[in-house]
Amino acid sequence: MKLGLSTYSLYRAIDKKEMTVTEAIRWIADNGGEHVEIVPIGYDLTNNPGLIEDIRKTADQAGLDISGYAVGANFVQATLEAYELEIEKTIRQVDIARDLGVKRMRHDVASRPIPETSIRQFEADLPRLVEACRRIADYAAQFDIVTSVENHGFYLQASDRVLRLVHEVDRANFKTTLDIGNFLCVDEDPVSAVSNNISFASMVHLKDFYRRPSYRNPGEGWFKSTHGNFLRGAIVGQGDIDMPEVIRVLKASGYDGYLSVEFEGMEDPRTGSRIAMDNVRRLWQEAVV
Repeated sequence: MKLGLSTYSLYRAIDKKEMTVTEAIRWIADNGGEHVEIVPIGYDLTNNPGLIEDIRKTADQAGLDISGYAVGANFVQATLEAYELEIEKTIRQVDIARDLGVKRMRHDVASRPIPETSIRQFEADLPRLVEACRRIADYAAQFDIVTSVENHGFYLQASDRVLRLVHEVDRANFKTTLDIGNFLCVDEDPVSAVSNNISFASMVHLKDFYRRPSYRNPGEGWFKSTHGNFLRGAIVGQGDIDMPEVIRVLKASGYDGYLSVEFEGMEDPRTGSRIAMDNVRRLWQEAVV
């Protein structure tokens, strides 16, 4: 197991120019991280080979693996032309992953407004989603890159929908980036969902949430799940997810890859990220399997 941090965790500091992405990489190393996951929010790598090279050099100097590259995509498009453009755009992101030297790339697959996220609609959209993911995975295979879908964006967030897509794509280099916290966004128990999907995970995101029922509006700073429950980002290990049990399940599964902390809380991102990594390290050591 290698514990590290997604640059997404520090995006508020990066966006406010309090640190650059290369400074964020050094900060991760200084605070006990073993890898960095590159998520270009607050900075842009498209047509920016200089920054790609700076990231590689900085990570190497800091002794960090670059564990993965994560980008957005949405293959639910109104026209065939827009669909093809989205696939082509994502394929170009594979080139950036190659230039970063990573072997794992997460891309989103589909998004719809919550009223349009029925299983019937998902099944109708599935053939095009499968085709897009196959084409991207096939392109990435020449670089030995594993592409993946994250349980993300409400539409493709439940563990069974993720598994349905992975099985239909049927490519050895197409898996899932398993985000333990995101299952709560569709009101699925994270412990059960992790058990369902861990065998297909190329990367694990560790995220935590505070959760309140739909009839207890806690006010500003919260968002709603698909069934109206309230969620707010928490420091990993301090929220309402049974984190010790999730980590025990991960450890018991034999997963020995990258654990990438994602912090979405209201605290300073450096404080939240540091405590989160410390908590995960301790919980992993304490987990009995």
